[in-house]
Amino acid sequence: MTVFEIQKGNSPVILAFPHTGTDLPAEVWDRLNDNGRLLADTDWHIHDLYAGLLKDATTVRAAFHRYVIDANRDPHGNSLYPGQNTTGLIPQTDFDGKSIWKEGAEPTETDVMARLESFHSQYHAALSAQIERVKAVHGLAVLYDCHSIRSHIPFLFEGTLPDFNIGSNSGASCALEFERVTAEVAGYAAGYTSVVNGRFKGGWTTRHYGKPADGIHAIQMELAQSTHLATEAVPFAYDSEKADKLRPHLKTILERLEKVAYELKAMGNE
Repeated sequence: MTVFEIQKGNSPVILAFPHTGTDLPAEVWDRLNDNGRLLADTDWHIHDLYAGLLKDATTVRAAFHRYVIDANRDPHGNSLYPGQNTTGLIPQTDFDGKSIWKEGAEPTETDVMARLESFHSQYHAALSAQIERVKAVHGLAVLYDCHSIRSHIPFLFEGTLPDFNIGSNSGASCALEFERVTAEVAGYAAGYTSVVNGRFKGGWTTRHYGKPADGIHAIQMELAQSTHLATEAVPFAYDSEKADKLRPHLKTILERLEKVAYELKAMGNE
């Protein structure tokens, strides 16, 4: 099965999609219970939502589902949010804390090691290669990690999630200007709510790659699925009317990030 999909571009901006894939090997599908087979924790339609918004951006998308292995988790299994409910490298439960595996068919440590090699490491090798390619051209690279999640999940957070959840690892994963322009566009988007480094500060991708001193800037956008889905439940259908309202704001964010990147590039060449 296909592990990842790449579209190469010449922009300094790279879009990563670690959680939109729905492919599962047969042996993984066979071990999921009925709840797991809903694939409810997918970042539904996010690659479609961003399609065509930034001309010449590079995209790297994991084709496999996060229940195979989560491409946005630390390969060593360390928690992103110690002390808070979350899901692991190979999730044992869904975002509601409910089991996704048939009894006795839960993933083993052997499964973890095999899937790290066959999926997780391959996706990140591809992403790393594109970051290095883009950085070689521009002297820097901007990694924008694309995510979505249901707006109301009591197991993970209280209340209702804002529409735009911007994560920069508390400012450590990118130059301040990238965080600022993203927050500015989201903050001025009429009818939407936003937060910077709230419940979601950036996953392993953002934290691992974001090294501003080395010219690699990473920022995560976690969108509430209520902004672009007809309903945050099965069948998780894409709502074109909602999406058409949201897409201009996302386009502006990406264009502003690209503009800042070119400005920094120009300053570096002076």
